[in-house]
Amino acid sequence: MDDHGGRIGQGRTRDTQARRDAVTVEIGYALCSAAFLAALVFGVVAGPAWVFALSDGAKTTLVASGATLGAVLFTVRVVSVLGRFTREHDGKGDAQPSQPGRTNPDS
Repeated sequence: MDDHGGRIGQGRTRDTQARRDAVTVEIGYALCSAAFLAALVFGVVAGPAWVFALSDGAKTTLVASGATLGAVLFTVRVVSVLGRFTREHDGKGDAQPSQPGRTNPDS
């Protein structure tokens, strides 16, 4: 028996499952927040194409610009969220200690 009341080795399995769950949640957050940002930016940029009576060229330009900017911001948001998550959880970054007074999350 280990310190947690279970058999030896079970703690590692729980840690691994917790890590997978954390990664899954972080990926979901990254995708949802990026999709929201992309849709918002697309609406702001391309919205006037449908609201105002603009020429076909102006409408096409606004919609294409909104789609391009939305796609770029979607990618940047996903990469930044997942990059921050990786830095905080790889043990090499400046992650917060797991307990107050500790200098290393694994100490």
